[in-house]
Amino acid sequence: MKRIVLCCIAACLTALPVCAQKEYGLQFSSLINDDLSLENAIRLGLENNTEFLAAQQQITIAQQKVNEAKFRYLPQFDLQGTATAYDLDYPMVLSDSVANRFLPGRAFAKKQDQFYGVGVTATQYLYSGGRIRGTLQMARANLKQTQNNHEMIKNNVVLNIKIAFNNLLFAQQNDRLAADLFEKAQSWYRANSGDAWTQIRTRALLAELSTKRNQAARELQQAQLAMLVSLNKELNASFTIQGDFTPVRTDWDLARLNLWAMEFRPELKAALYELEADNISIDLALSKRYPDIILNGSYEQLGSDDLRDTNKQISLAVRLPIPYNWSSQLTQKKAEQRKSALRRSETEDTIRRQVASRFAAMRFWQEEVLSREQDVKELSTLLERAEKSSAKAGIAPLEALRAYWQTSQDYLEAIRQNRLAKAELEWAVGQDL
Repeated sequence: MKRIVLCCIAACLTALPVCAQKEYGLQFSSLINDDLSLENAIRLGLENNTEFLAAQQQITIAQQKVNEAKFRYLPQFDLQGTATAYDLDYPMVLSDSVANRFLPGRAFAKKQDQFYGVGVTATQYLYSGGRIRGTLQMARANLKQTQNNHEMIKNNVVLNIKIAFNNLLFAQQNDRLAADLFEKAQSWYRANSGDAWTQIRTRALLAELSTKRNQAARELQQAQLAMLVSLNKELNASFTIQGDFTPVRTDWDLARLNLWAMEFRPELKAALYELEADNISIDLALSKRYPDIILNGSYEQLGSDDLRDTNKQISLAVRLPIPYNWSSQLTQKKAEQRKSALRRSETEDTIRRQVASRFAAMRFWQEEVLSREQDVKELSTLLERAEKSSAKAGIAPLEALRAYWQTSQDYLEAIRQNRLAKAELEWAVGQDL
């Protein structure tokens, strides 16, 4: 009986609370699959998760869009050269794609049928009514939203791996418990005696315990498969994990956890960034009331047979757009702003409900696991005493073993629920506790 106690009870001691926030990143090699700790399993899972990796690439794209928006503050240069052969009865102007060159017809240049030109043009916005600034602000807001979306994906991946990891730890402990107790049940059955009716009942009870043993082995296979899926590994890959399957505690109060959730939860940040983007959209819509002031300059060398002629110009232009849909766009953006504000309020309420629910589950299971641990310890002591002082004949020993088996399974289930409650509470808060 000491072997059972060592395997299933002594390893399940109450752990001290850990209050260290971990940063998980791509720091683990996917070629290492032996003795995975929870932290390395999370890193391996992030390294292999395509949605997480795609979100990282989306951040790179958003960063480049911010750089593009910054370039709009700089003057825009065009360098162009043209060589044109023509046969015209009347003068014409080439299209914008070839620099709007004017070509004289035969009435003006009877012996000329070709034209050359090279030049550089610079355009600088001196004033745009805030549109360039608003475009940059919108790009930065989009970058924040993209980074926040990346954080949400990471939190979901981490939660799924924590659940799969703890389920696998439970399945391993449960399978080990089932193997040890079923071996003991078989030895007790072989030493059994009694009348035919008692033997029938004893054999049926042994079959029931065999079913429980096979079910534990099956649950272990399913937990291993779920772990492979969470790591995004090949389903035939081999791996092992290591970790203490012990109860965990958290001594933080609900008010502190709610404050942390308001600070760390990416879902709330997403609502805030969406509201910020709506505010910028309103500013961009209002900016259409103001003109653009544009400075343009160019220098050209051109001619019909050589580049001896020179054109120089500098222009200051004021352009006032007159959009017909300005008022409707402004009304639309204000409605979207109010909608985002309402969504942010609803998100806050949802997060508070999630934290309260996970906190209540955590408090229940961290107390329940202690009660079940005490039950197992007392039953283990009684079972050892009965083994030493009583004969194992009849059905009573196997019934006692079945009762102890069920109580031990209930204790392991309480540890699993306790650890899963902590993982879900960490997800609800937005950081490790």
